[in-house]
Amino acid sequence: MTNEKKEKRAAVFPMFLMGGIFVVIHLLSMLITKPFEEADLNVFDNPNDPTNLLVFFVIMLVVTVTILLIAKFWKKQFIQVIILGSIAYTSLFVFYPLLSLAVPEILSLFLSIIAAAILILALIKYPEWYIINLCGIIVGVGATGIFGISLSIFLVIVLLIGLSIYDAISVYKTKHMIDLADAVMDLKLPVMLVVPKTRKYSLLKETKGLKEKLESGEEREAFFMGLGDIVMPGILVVSSFYNIAGNGFLIALSVMVGTLLGFAVLMSVVIKGKPQAGLPYLCSGAILGYVISSYLLSGGLAGLILPF
Repeated sequence: MTNEKKEKRAAVFPMFLMGGIFVVIHLLSMLITKPFEEADLNVFDNPNDPTNLLVFFVIMLVVTVTILLIAKFWKKQFIQVIILGSIAYTSLFVFYPLLSLAVPEILSLFLSIIAAAILILALIKYPEWYIINLCGIIVGVGATGIFGISLSIFLVIVLLIGLSIYDAISVYKTKHMIDLADAVMDLKLPVMLVVPKTRKYSLLKETKGLKEKLESGEEREAFFMGLGDIVMPGILVVSSFYNIAGNGFLIALSVMVGTLLGFAVLMSVVIKGKPQAGLPYLCSGAILGYVISSYLLSGGLAGLILPF
């Protein structure tokens, strides 16, 4: 067996693990829609207002440009402060509504603050890959659930198409997404999820950045995937579950299956060693999963309401 075939075979199990993270985040995001709704965590007053997408894209672009400028001209540690603050804020809104189901509100708030503080402390003191993944899953569940109940199915589909185009341009043309990934991975933050290819792998011992490894052609010892690649198609999963009566759960599962099929196609390309824009594959699978299951189960595009 050639070395290339051995490497591909060794990569199969980590790929399954990465796919498992998709399933965990998407299922947990559906589970918390009710507590999030009761806690009134909707980002937008009108889920079907097209200007919501404008706000979303503007915020995303501003954050991306800010991080790139800080990484180039200032101290990267400032990026760490910004992202850690965002993680603490998001995790607080994941823990609080869930704990409120079991304990009084004051106690749930207190416990949520402690849990969020422990997460941040763990990230600062020992940002190993499994700590990063745990925090990434918690943040991913929160972001997916919040935006899933805040946007209509139509707007989510438009959002996924727009983000897929942006992702392709930023990876293949401008290549600034690779610079962005390099900046945050150097700080060991859960913006990228990590699945090792070997048991001995340690993110703490990584000395080379992603861009440096790509330029040198060095074999990477782990798979890296942006948290956004999981969250974005997951928003359609949650929006389908939340906005469709009757067959909502089955259609949401179909969207998740479509995402996983897109992920399988993506991994068949990634295994060759080159970075790929994930969203075109993942979002295409999610949208196809929604369209096909909607027509099969409901005879049309279930829950889709045009804003005009």
